[in-house]
This record gives sequence, C-alpha cells and structure tokens, in this order.
Amino acid sequence: MTRLLIIGALDAELGQAARIAAARGARVAQADGPAAALARLRSDGADLVLCDLAHDIPWLIERLAAERIACPVIACGRDADAAAAIRAIRAGAKEFLPLPPEAELIAAMLQAVAGEGEGPVHRDPAMGALLARAEALARAEASVLITGESGTGKEVLARFLHAHSRRARGPFVALNCAALPESLLESELFGHEKGAFSGAVASRKGKFEQADGGTLLLDEIGEMDPRLQAKILRVIQEREVDRLGGGAPMKVDVRLLAATNRDLAAEVRAGRFREDLYFRLNVVALHIPPLRDRPGDIAALAAHFARRFAEANGLPVRALSPAAEATLLAHPWPGNVRELENTLHRAVLLADGAWIGPEAIELTPLPPARPAAEPPPAAPGPAPAAAPAPAAGAVSALVGRRMEEVERDLILETLTHCLGNRTRAAEILGISIRTLRNKLHEYRAQGAPVPVAPGTGLLPGLGR
Repeated sequence: MTRLLIIGALDAELGQAARIAAARGARVAQADGPAAALARLRSDGADLVLCDLAHDIPWLIERLAAERIACPVIACGRDADAAAAIRAIRAGAKEFLPLPPEAELIAAMLQAVAGEGEGPVHRDPAMGALLARAEALARAEASVLITGESGTGKEVLARFLHAHSRRARGPFVALNCAALPESLLESELFGHEKGAFSGAVASRKGKFEQADGGTLLLDEIGEMDPRLQAKILRVIQEREVDRLGGGAPMKVDVRLLAATNRDLAAEVRAGRFREDLYFRLNVVALHIPPLRDRPGDIAALAAHFARRFAEANGLPVRALSPAAEATLLAHPWPGNVRELENTLHRAVLLADGAWIGPEAIELTPLPPARPAAEPPPAAPGPAPAAAPAPAAGAVSALVGRRMEEVERDLILETLTHCLGNRTRAAEILGISIRTLRNKLHEYRAQGAPVPVAPGTGLLPGLGR
C-alpha cells in the first residue's frame, strides 16, 4: 500500500486528488504546510509527497536533502501557475501534476512509486510456479530470502509477498542497503534522536519503525557492513530497535524480507557475511530465474511495457510486430527485466507507424567477456617467448594520461553501457556498488556528466 502525503487543504481539488488516490489503494495522510509535513515524514515516512504550489516547495526539498529523507515530491497546481511549477521542478520536484487531477495520471504516479500494482507480469511456467509458491508462503510470518540476478524483479516479488500476506493493509517499506554509506545506513534503519550526531536536527523514525505492522524489504543486503549485520540480527531476535542517541529500545512488529544478487552462502564462507544472520534470513528462499531462462515471459513483459510507456508519454499504444518479437526473443538479456524495460521505453519513443518494428528495438550491447581463470602452472621447460608488444594505437591512447582520468573514463563508459544501472556496472568493473557510488559522487563534484540511474523520473519508476 503506497503511503501518500498531501500538503495543502483538502477542501477543493487536492481533496479530489486524495479521494482518487485512496480509491486506488493508497494510504493518504495530510499536512497543512511544509513544516508539518517534514515532522510527519520524520515520524511516519511516506512513499510520495504531493505538494500544492502555494507552499514553499524549494524549502521542503532542501530540508529533505539536509535530513537525508529520500521521498519524491510532486508539485501540483493549475496550469496558470507555470512559473511556480518551473521553480519547483528546478528545485528538485520530480514532476508537475495539473489540477483538477486526472484519475489515470494519479493512478500512474502511484503505480510508478509502488512498482507494478497489477502484480508480476508472467506467462512462463517457471515464473508461474515461483509465484504459486510465493503466494502459498505469503501468509506465513517467516523471513524470506529472495535471490536472483540484477534486474530480475526481486522488489516486485517482495511486494507480491506483502500484498498476499496478512500484513497487506500495513506499510511496505523498502531500503536499498547499497545506496548509502554505513554511517547513513544505520540512521536510516534504526532512526535517531535529536542531537544524536551532527545534522540530526530532529528525532526521526528509522525504516524498522516505519514498517511496524507491515513488511520491510532490505534490498542488496549482501552489501551491508558486518557491524550492521550484527544489529540487524539483534532486531530479528529481540523484536526491538535502538535509535541512535536513544535511551530505551522500542518494540517493533515487522516481517523481514531480504534480497540479494550475491551468493550469500559463498559470502559466509568468505567471512563477509554473518552465518547466524544468513540462517535467520534464509528461513524460506525464493530464487527468481533470469529472463533468459523464462523466455515465455519476454513477449508478455514487452507488451506490458509498451502499453505502460505509451500511456505514460501520451502516445498511441502500438503492438510489437512479429519481427520485433523475434528480435527480443533472440537476445540473452544480461540485464534481465530491467534491461527489457529500458529497451521498450526507447522503442515506444522511437516507433513510427501502426507497429513497433525491429528498427525501433535498440538492444544493449553485451558486456565484455570476463577473463578466463588462470591455467595451472606449466611444467618447467624453456622460458616462454616474450609477449608481443601492444599495438601502437592502444599505447598512445593511454600514455601520458593520469591514472585517475583513465579510471574515471572506464567507470563512466561502463555505466553508460549499462544504461545507468549501478549494480550491473559494479559487477562488470569488479568493485562494490558502494565504491562505485562514492566514485560517482566525486565525479559529480568535479562537474563530470554522470548517467542517471534507471527510474529516477516519475514516469516510469518514480523513486525506485
């Protein structure tokens, strides 16, 4: 259930927006102004904020950034308020919602925040069997470990579990454990009291408290620092959390889901993941097969994305031609459903005519092959011949450049190749996603253009 916070009076058109959102399944809260909204976000959180242009949206966005509250803000008002709308967008608002509101646009916004409200789109028997098992397990209270390659839809499956559980009317809260450095992640998880650290200007609930009575998804949990792993284990065991700077623990009632694209058993053997936490999380395991192993889903997902992106962009809904479908079916989809989603988004924008033809399908190039493992040492013998010198052109492209410049270009080109997908780029580069994010932060500060992550706009994938 999407948590929507509306800032402004509900006696006119904003009230109409609130009623539409509630009818679409959102849990709606209201605040009279940005200050009251900020206090509510500290205590209860939200998935989306809808703010009347009459209020100081730039101030609100600035405060959210200062307090590290990650929540997309939508400005709303009449079309005549164009100047105010532009100021709000420039300040960081994700989108502008014209009033009076259109029901379908509000529905699309809520769907973009919550993922696919219709549930996972599937046609392949392998995915059908997985969803049947997930639905059978959903009503249990046990922790579930969701595994699968990057882009397979682990959060979509987590939302499916929540929607079919006895906690469906409670909140669903998701946190990407790789998106924040350890110091910030601890505050996000457990909350903090005013003055607990520099910048803690007010008390704030963490994700465990925000998910009380519902479900908490810890995505990319394999990236979590071992010290925080110990704290997570304590929360699972004691059913209580300690805010940073707090004096007494607080009870929480949360069902925990965890997701990872790593082999956690191998991480345990390597000493990077706690064995006791692994067994606590892995009460039930659900593995999502990669898209190449469920080809029956490709056409169904492609048709779904084609319809969604056409509606979101105000374009006619076009079906895929047989030749376009054949092109999609022949591709191995290393980026899985996320790559397919990006491909169809481009195709919808490029298509011209009655069909989406193969000329509109721009497939992502395959990543470079991983180097093969080193062969075992050869038996003693004659010394091998010297390796041939690299081509002069290859040398000239590197000689004279600083190591930092070469590293920056490699990282940014890999990220561009991955359509902004941080997780996939980190895998190809052989670094942790936290290291990648730190590098990108440095490059932005230097003024370098950094490809945006998929789903940073409102339609599609707002806030995901």
